Amino acid sequence: MFKKILIANRGEIACRVIKTAKKMGIATVAVYSDADRDALHVRMADEARHIGPAPSNQSYIVIEKILDAVRETGADAVHPGYGFLSENAAFAEALAKAGVAFIGPPVKAIEAMGDKITSKKIAANAGVNTVPGHMGLIENADEAVTIAKSIGYPVMIKASAGGGGKGMRIAWNDQEAREGFQSSRNEAKSSFGDDRIFIEKFVTEPRHIEIQILGDQHDTTLYLGERECSIQRRNQKVIEEAPSPFLDEVTRKAMGEQAVALARAVGYFSAGTVEFIVDGQRNFYFLEMNTRLQVEHPVTELVTGIDLVEQMIRVAAGEKLAFGQPDVKLNGWAIESRLYAEDPYRNFLPSIGRLSRYRPPVEGLRADGTIVRNDTGVSEGGEISMYYDPMVAKLCTWAPGTGASARLAAVDAMARALDDFEVEGIGHNLPFLSVVMQQERFREGRLTTAYIAEEFPDGFSGGQPGEQERLKLAAVAATLNQSLQMRAAAISGTIGNHRRVVGKEWVVAFGDFEQALSVTVRGEFTEVTFADSGKLIVAGSWQPGQSHAVFELKDADAAASESIGVKIDLIGTSIRLRWSGIDIYVRVRTPRIAELGRLMPAKKPADTSKMLLCPMPGVITSVSVKPGDKVEAGQTLATVEAMKMENSLKAERPATVKRVAVSTGQSLAVDELIMEFD
Repeated sequence: MFKKILIANRGEIACRVIKTAKKMGIATVAVYSDADRDALHVRMADEARHIGPAPSNQSYIVIEKILDAVRETGADAVHPGYGFLSENAAFAEALAKAGVAFIGPPVKAIEAMGDKITSKKIAANAGVNTVPGHMGLIENADEAVTIAKSIGYPVMIKASAGGGGKGMRIAWNDQEAREGFQSSRNEAKSSFGDDRIFIEKFVTEPRHIEIQILGDQHDTTLYLGERECSIQRRNQKVIEEAPSPFLDEVTRKAMGEQAVALARAVGYFSAGTVEFIVDGQRNFYFLEMNTRLQVEHPVTELVTGIDLVEQMIRVAAGEKLAFGQPDVKLNGWAIESRLYAEDPYRNFLPSIGRLSRYRPPVEGLRADGTIVRNDTGVSEGGEISMYYDPMVAKLCTWAPGTGASARLAAVDAMARALDDFEVEGIGHNLPFLSVVMQQERFREGRLTTAYIAEEFPDGFSGGQPGEQERLKLAAVAATLNQSLQMRAAAISGTIGNHRRVVGKEWVVAFGDFEQALSVTVRGEFTEVTFADSGKLIVAGSWQPGQSHAVFELKDADAAASESIGVKIDLIGTSIRLRWSGIDIYVRVRTPRIAELGRLMPAKKPADTSKMLLCPMPGVITSVSVKPGDKVEAGQTLATVEAMKMENSLKAERPATVKRVAVSTGQSLAVDELIMEFD
């Protein structure tokens, strides 16, 4: 067995590998760039080596710098994680020449499957179902349009060396094919140093379902069930689960056997994933094979009980797998939600900054039999950089049982875990994830890769509380307010012969909701009586200063109570409450002050209709117009790159450019001016 493993990666996956290596008694080495000097993976490892500036093309994907770190530390094996050099055949070959084990598949398998065009040809020859498409390289946008027309729209434009959603675009017409080709090519070159592009048919009503495989160097190859990865945004997975709510045993077996056949065709060993697109009739087609550990591997680990990182290490060390296909059983249901540093209220654009608060839910077994797991690479006070992928953590939940009931239990556990997850200092997608967990369509498992576009056609605007949710939040706000008022009265004490008396009558308001109520504290609980909507009994242990609290809510006439986790912030005279994707600022006022408040005029927002503001922190990679140009709706004005993703900024309506305030290569903050219009 290896004595020391160097992890050629960063963030969450580096931390994940370090945990298993330590469990196995293996020393670890971290590598880090300037931006990651104080990162969590650096602190967790036994040793660490600096490898260069923040941009990954000057540090994490420079093979010679990784090899230098290997030589300096005496590591006898390297785990590449995912992304960066994980599917780089030249890297694996360089390690082999240096006499260092690569914890991954053989070089020939990486070469064969790393090229999406070659892999489809091999898959077809191995008897694997494949999607119709053009497997030759495409030289320019005109050729891309011609090919797309011959295949028939819609088509998927993909980077041959791509992965992680980068270098991928869906085109529904000639213009989108032309623009998508160029954007995919730019992203592919930036992310992978390889700008080759191919095009294939885009399957409508598709599900993205992948098979986890595992093989050793002794001719044993297994499939470990499937993962449903259909909830995607910009071709980037957001929510995954295992097993899939759509597959039956016959389809699962057929997909698994084809995945194994493909692996055998290229002499594959180690962990890997064969991705399929599945239509509404359970017809499935090969997409690609990822010759590495997948981001979403924890859900497979939760339902199989197999530590995939441990198996990768053992296989790389030449050990045989200690189990066979009949031993692989799927137990329970697991859900994974990816926490991204991106603002869902700004069309999910990347966000950077310092994590002023980062408090994940407690991990481990819960009283109801569910399990919470959080794979992360950050800690409170850490910095989210613009140089790397925006994923902050992977929150997973598992529930025992089988079928729909087990899946709903895992979904409910996830909803609660998201409510208990506190993140401040950056824009993040926790509210969005919470809302998805409540949607009936998701809870029923009716998924496609178009789910987000179909369910949020106008973008995300937060969870919208129904009547019952409004009353619950009003009751919580009233309870918090009563606690604050009683505390203030106790501090102020008695002035002369007068002691401050806290009233019981209040008016709670947020958005277009306003409710008169009365509050009575009765020992360990509070009674909140609504003027026209009954009574709720609230119990909780919140103290001023706490940013999260759990409340037990019960209707006065009901026997059972509901437990909810609420994030709390006191903002001026308002109470900010966040729960189940709902984010509101509540005002709790006396009836008289509420009456006067209705007379106050509403503040009008600043007029920015004639400005193009930068929607995220990033770098201007191109400016397509100049002062005096007349632009039409939908015309590209500028392109901003952040976290290795290119974002085209388009005109919302016809206008004339008055002033361009930026130049190519300039770094901008969010809401910084790019150009003005007449």
